[in-house]
Amino acid sequence: SFLKLSVTSGKSTRLLPIPFTIGLLVLALWGALSILWHLLGSSDSAAALQASLPPSQLKWRSTGSVRWASASRPLTAEESCTPTKLGGKVVLVTGTGGFVGYATAMSLRKRGDGVLGLDNFNSYYPVSLKRSRADELEQAGIFTLETDLNDIASLEQAHSICKFTHILNLAAQAGVRYATKDPDSYINSNVAGFTTILEFVKNLDPKPRVVYASSSSVYGLNTKVPFAEHDVVDRPASLYAATKKSNEMLAHTYNHIYGIATTGLRFFTVYGPFGRPDMAAFAFANKIMLDQPVKIFHGPGGSELERDFTYIDDIVKGTVAAIDHIGPSEKPAPFKVYNLGNKEPQNVTYLVNLLEEFLGKKAIKKYIPMPPTGDVLKTSADVSLAEEDLGYSPSISLREGVRRFIAWYKDYFPNGLPDDMATYQPL
Repeated sequence: SFLKLSVTSGKSTRLLPIPFTIGLLVLALWGALSILWHLLGSSDSAAALQASLPPSQLKWRSTGSVRWASASRPLTAEESCTPTKLGGKVVLVTGTGGFVGYATAMSLRKRGDGVLGLDNFNSYYPVSLKRSRADELEQAGIFTLETDLNDIASLEQAHSICKFTHILNLAAQAGVRYATKDPDSYINSNVAGFTTILEFVKNLDPKPRVVYASSSSVYGLNTKVPFAEHDVVDRPASLYAATKKSNEMLAHTYNHIYGIATTGLRFFTVYGPFGRPDMAAFAFANKIMLDQPVKIFHGPGGSELERDFTYIDDIVKGTVAAIDHIGPSEKPAPFKVYNLGNKEPQNVTYLVNLLEEFLGKKAIKKYIPMPPTGDVLKTSADVSLAEEDLGYSPSISLREGVRRFIAWYKDYFPNGLPDDMATYQPL
């Protein structure tokens, strides 16, 4: 019941109870870690350390070390969130280092809304791509706070500066298969992070309106197609899908109790310029250019996966329309969920064929059984509700979308893939 410590008094060695000893050790470790983090937080090496850690192991800084102005341009958070047109909205866009967040923030700013971004720049895929997006946004007058969704102190400070009218929550741990490797990151970001956003909003007066990213993944093991918003979605096929379904449930809860207006957007397989390198179009293009096999999943009986591939411009139009049409955060506040898809599912082989055509290079196709990591056989969107309420009307075919994506891809990588992208292996 005792531990011997290497601390002596005179010629005798003191023996202390285990709980007391463990307490001393914990305090000493906590003190050492606090000092280390303080030192790292005051240097540029902090960002490098954060980028090297799995998303679920990141420790986020308080407002004391969050930058509120660009280090490379004369741009402040206050300037970023100031509208350039009379009556413009003031929108906090989380996930501006990400694909849809970047594109939507750019669209909002171009029309005159004030926009402040937020992103933790985690290392799920090459951070250089996220930094490039953030740099493009800065050129357009949009500043991105580098912090985490769970940093409520920074959220409060941002609101004191900007007085947000709307919050567009697009930050999340993405990817279906990566959840088998780092499940904690999905809980930390998608569940805890979204809860932090809602807790932040509930205490404001007036309360901002909240539009957030759900996912087509919530339809899970449903076999009835096309998927419609009124379908039951209680059979998720992945942890990612479960966290996105939890977002819809959390939104309903805070809508009911606190009168927060919420709109969830179920995105269907988004692709296009500045896309995600873990998604099919980008990942397959990389494989083709590197002369590596392109793995195409087969389901039961040799059936091939089909996806409702949706071009980024169509997704942005639907997202902006959701911001424009959401009602006020006053009881009874509106609670909405919409599908944003393309309405025309295509099999994966057709996508690869288009990539071959526009890259001018053949793929090494490798057909393999679909692994048990959360993928579903087919996604197909019924967008009639979004058409009726938001005026949503997707117009970019997969062929035209891939043509535009490859034009960007060739321009962005004129000298071939850099090392971080060439060595990146999505699950």
